[in-house]
Amino acid sequence: MTTTHEITISDIARICHEANRVLQVALGEGPNPHWDDIDDDMRSSGIRGVMLALDGATPESLHESWMTTKAEQGWVYGDVKDADAKTHPCMVPYSDLPEEQKMKDHLFAAIVGAF
Repeated sequence: MTTTHEITISDIARICHEANRVLQVALGEGPNPHWDDIDDDMRSSGIRGVMLALDGATPESLHESWMTTKAEQGWVYGDVKDADAKTHPCMVPYSDLPEEQKMKDHLFAAIVGAF
C-alpha cells in the first residue's frame, strides 16, 4: 500500500526557502532561519514568490516583486542586511545584483518549475 502526499504551494515555498538557506551557506553568508522559524512576512513573501513563479515569472521579476514587498515593509538599501534597521544589500535592481545573488532567484524559479 502506498500513500501519496499532495504538494502544496506552502510546501514548495518551504523547499525553496531551505534550498536558498543552503546556497547562502555555500556562498559564505549567514543563513536565514529555517522555514518553521521565520516570521509571517517572510513566509508570505515565499508563498507569493511561488505563486508568481507558477504563473511564469522570471528570476528578474521574482526579484523585483521581492524588492517591492520589502519596500512596502519599510526596507531600504544598506551595505549589510539588518532586520532591525530594515536594510538589505539586495534592495537594488536585478541588473545591479552580483551574479551569486541572482543565483538565488534562478534556484527559486527552477525549484518551482520542477513542481
